Amino acid sequence: MISLLHHASFTVEDLDRSVTFYRDFLGMKLDGIWERESAYAQDVTGIAGARLRLAYFSLENASFELVEYLEGKGQIIDTSPNNIGSAHVCFITTDFDGIVGRLGEWGGKIAGKISTVPAGVNRGKRVAYVEDPDGNTLEILAEAVSPEK
Repeated sequence: MISLLHHASFTVEDLDRSVTFYRDFLGMKLDGIWERESAYAQDVTGIAGARLRLAYFSLENASFELVEYLEGKGQIIDTSPNNIGSAHVCFITTDFDGIVGRLGEWGGKIAGKISTVPAGVNRGKRVAYVEDPDGNTLEILAEAVSPEK
């Protein structure tokens, strides 16, 4: 039985560019960058000849990983959230306006519109689907409920 989420992961084209986005812009704590040689990487991923470079970040309640395929590289896919197999990760922030306001300066973009969650456990919180520089979907969720206007 599953007991805990260990980490979420995105595959990226350029690990250094992505580390800059997640560490310097989003403020995540980088634990380190490692390489995974072919024997191990191929066994785990099932991708022939895979050789990986990984970045691990610490969050309060989980870890986040970025993976660049140095060898065994795949193709760029349409990561639109309505496509089967696409994924997103939701990050809670105390600086919602700062993130969505400066996203373009760091190579990202807003995918839809900034909205307020209408119901459920996050009712009243501002939310936006955004894309990182590789088109991976992030849900940015304000930590606090927005004041009524």
